[in-house]
Parts: sequence; C-alpha cells; structure tokens
Amino acid sequence: MKFSHKLSDAIHILAYLAIFQSGDRSSKAIAASIEANPSVVRLLMADLKRAGLIESHPGAADPVLTKAPATIDLLTVFRAVSMNHTLLHIDLKTNPACLVGANIQGTLDELYGRVQAAAEAELAHLTLQDVIDGIHQRAK
Repeated sequence: MKFSHKLSDAIHILAYLAIFQSGDRSSKAIAASIEANPSVVRLLMADLKRAGLIESHPGAADPVLTKAPATIDLLTVFRAVSMNHTLLHIDLKTNPACLVGANIQGTLDELYGRVQAAAEAELAHLTLQDVIDGIHQRAK
C-alpha cells in the first residue's frame, strides 16, 4: 500500500518558511530539509499558493507565508494539497454473493465517513503555530 506524504510535506514547507524567514527558502533548500526532489516542493508550493497560504514570485527564491502561523489551520492545508482527501479507503472488490462481501462496503463507508469528519474537525483546530511550537519544543 502506498501512502501519500503530501500533507506532511506541505506542513513541512510552511513550517520551514515560518522558521527560516531570513534564510535560504529556495525549493532546493526546502527539498533538502524534506529529503525530496525540488520539483516535488515546487508542485506543493503551487498548491499552497493557489490556496492563498504563501506568496511567491517567479524567478525569486523568496516565498513567504501570507498569514500568521496561528491563523493557518491544518484542515486548510489538507484541502490545499492536490491529493485524494479520503483518509480511509474501502476495498471495492468484494464478493457480492457473500453476506459480508455484499454489505461491508456500505457499512464501512458510513463508519469511515464519521472518522473522516472527526479527523477534519480536529485538523480545523490545529494550526501551523502548533506545529512550529512542537518543532521548537523537541529541538530543546
């Protein structure tokens, strides 16, 4: 099973920009921090720019946050990143002739919907500032 790191990488980018306001904020420097390809960083930064979370200018390696970290909730970041936003996924290939196989998808769909709603509600309460504070706390 393949997992997407887009959300954590997008949060990483935002935290990097907030913490290193006067440092090297090029996609190459950020990519080195994430241990990813700079093109991956540029794609995520394009998503973040479209969402109004960062501001950048072509040819200038100087992206900045458009809002204070305490006002950027993680649900906004989650929704900004181009990816499948469903946290849990159902196996669509089950046996319809089986009692379990015929009914598991609908049952799990309802339950997973509740989990998705709870996760999104929690993300709405967490901010980039919470992430930054955690980074600084762990660095001590």
